[in-house]
Amino acid sequence: MQITFLGTGTSQGVPMIGCYCPVCRSLDYRDKRLRVSVHVQVQGKSIIIDSGPDFRQQVLRERIDHLDALIFTHEHKDHTAGLDDIRAYNFRQQQDMPVYAEPRVLDQLRREYAYIFAEHKYPGVPKVQTMPILSDTDVFEVEGVRVQPIRALHYKLPVLGFRIENFTYITDANFLSPESLELVRGSDVVVLNALRHEQHISHFSLSEAVDILTDLAPQQAYITHIGHQLGKHREVEATLPDFIRLAYDGLRVEV
Repeated sequence: MQITFLGTGTSQGVPMIGCYCPVCRSLDYRDKRLRVSVHVQVQGKSIIIDSGPDFRQQVLRERIDHLDALIFTHEHKDHTAGLDDIRAYNFRQQQDMPVYAEPRVLDQLRREYAYIFAEHKYPGVPKVQTMPILSDTDVFEVEGVRVQPIRALHYKLPVLGFRIENFTYITDANFLSPESLELVRGSDVVVLNALRHEQHISHFSLSEAVDILTDLAPQQAYITHIGHQLGKHREVEATLPDFIRLAYDGLRVEV
């Protein structure tokens, strides 16, 4: 399995518009963060989790010319705003794109992208096949790949993380129940969000994420959904335990 971090930034990205802090002015490419998304290549399949506003730029950068399915963690715009750009895959692959999400999230997509789901469609609009995730605990299949959903809370909003084989990906969370943590335990690679050093209403802080990852003790762990308030990549990473690293855009990991 190969994991590619398409984006590792918070909802406003890094640099943030109008900000001239040291992180936003940094020349280190690792401090340039598009909105959060990840590409999973497994069992010959190409799967992307979340398509935010930077989706087109991300897949062009990584030369992802085939996509078998798109999975959504939740309905926030920084995770769904790129849905329109799946049109290129529709044209290239001559098929509808399977889109996996909880029913609530699919309902939100139908409202925000009414033209995709209209009875009488305008020519050339994206074509999707909606695939409801009906349970937040039961394994489901994406193009033959087994996926374990993992319930988390993003403030009061229920969101999903996903475990695929020995890889677990959780973003936009600030609470994981003991039951959810047990579903993660045993993963070789765990990705978890950490927005900044200070506590936040809807995201883990860095210390909170480190505590969770230390308890889970995977072989490798990566921090994502990073804001400019966390600090420069080089300086922050130097403070972390050896098995934990900050993810950055374009990073590839073999699992």
